Amino acid sequence: MLNDEDIKKLSSILATKSDFDVLRSEFDIVKTDVSDLKADIKEVKDDLDSKFLVLKNDIQDVKKDVEGLREAIQGMMVSIDNLAKVISDLNIEYAAITKQLNKHEDWIKKIAEKVGLKLATE
Repeated sequence: MLNDEDIKKLSSILATKSDFDVLRSEFDIVKTDVSDLKADIKEVKDDLDSKFLVLKNDIQDVKKDVEGLREAIQGMMVSIDNLAKVISDLNIEYAAITKQLNKHEDWIKKIAEKVGLKLATE
């Protein structure tokens, strides 16, 4: 049979009903804190989801704008290439006309010399 001294020894080693009551109240506090934390996390998650959706829409808008700019730049590049070709063709034509003009000028000088005509130089 157990005497009072044995009961005291066992009480000091083993958890008592009051110890469990204290643990139960602390568990309830922790449980409440965890519930509050879950609610806070859900609120932050919902806020982030809404901001992410707005950001995603903004990114799509920027992509559309960039695509439009890309098309405009491509059109400008084609126009610049066409202008460069026209300028190149004009330079070639101008060189040919200059050569032919110089040839005609030489012929005119030779004809004038043979005919005895003095050309005015200006």
